[in-house]
Amino acid sequence: MTVETYERPSRRAMLGGAAAGAALVLAGCSQDQGKPNGVVRIGYQKDGALVVAKTQKRLEARLGPLGVNKIEWAEFPSGPPLLEALNAGGIDFGATGDTPPIFAQAAGSDLVYVAAVPTTGHSSAILLPKGSPVASVAALKGKKIAFTRGSSAHYFAVRALQSAGLTLDDVSPAYLAPSDARAAFVRGSIDAWFIWDPYYAEAVRDADAIVLADAEPFVRSASFFLAGRTFTAAQGPVVRGILDELREVSGWIASNREAASELLSHVSGLELPILRVAIGRAEFGVVPVSPDIAARQQQVADDFARLGIIPKPIHVADAIANTGWR
Repeated sequence: MTVETYERPSRRAMLGGAAAGAALVLAGCSQDQGKPNGVVRIGYQKDGALVVAKTQKRLEARLGPLGVNKIEWAEFPSGPPLLEALNAGGIDFGATGDTPPIFAQAAGSDLVYVAAVPTTGHSSAILLPKGSPVASVAALKGKKIAFTRGSSAHYFAVRALQSAGLTLDDVSPAYLAPSDARAAFVRGSIDAWFIWDPYYAEAVRDADAIVLADAEPFVRSASFFLAGRTFTAAQGPVVRGILDELREVSGWIASNREAASELLSHVSGLELPILRVAIGRAEFGVVPVSPDIAARQQQVADDFARLGIIPKPIHVADAIANTGWR
């Protein structure tokens, strides 16, 4: 699941604000995530259930009776910096794709998975510049490909290349944040871009991107809601309240995609046609982290460990919280 960096000036300004907000979160963070001070700090990206909940102030209404009198929101461009803030104690709760928590856990972050959103892979794609001669994943051999290191696109790239008998050693990876990757894509300085929505939808519409393939044949995993371990242990009713509300919000989005697209366009600055496409093919539905979801997430971790991309093997089950939420 799973942003805010675009090349148009107004969007760059938005990114600057998001980056500044993230920096302030990190600068002013406290390590005591379990302190019941009436404040819950939530990290979010550009779209999805958290943005709807924020805009409609649904969590304030849900959590007020539990003693939460304020929710502080921090916007992030992708999952890796969001989880850096979570580990540093700058936020208590947030959402990312499958790969960022693998990197975070391998680095020793004390985060826990509290819920999942099963995904099919239709919201991510391998994009090629207009006129590209590349006609298959195998043809990416020797090419320069871009993705955000530690993001869901990183694992997408690994699995897609693996399907063609290739590894990252067979290509020239460019580890770029989404805004930088888009700029490189437009300049023609990369041959392929592994990316998720809404960047995916925006690049197809505004940058004449060609879709080589979406992620569905290569990756079938989940995005996740995560929280600090200490916060989760100390604030179980609050965590369950957040998840209850997000499940209701997700159900509303799934049944009202046009209205959700209009709302997200209004609050995010993304154009409505882009969000119609992105929301139209996204999956919604917040569920507990089942044994099947955990096993698929463990496969992600095992693949990264086998390839030496993370420094050591990890056990995903060690980071799955028993919140009692069903």
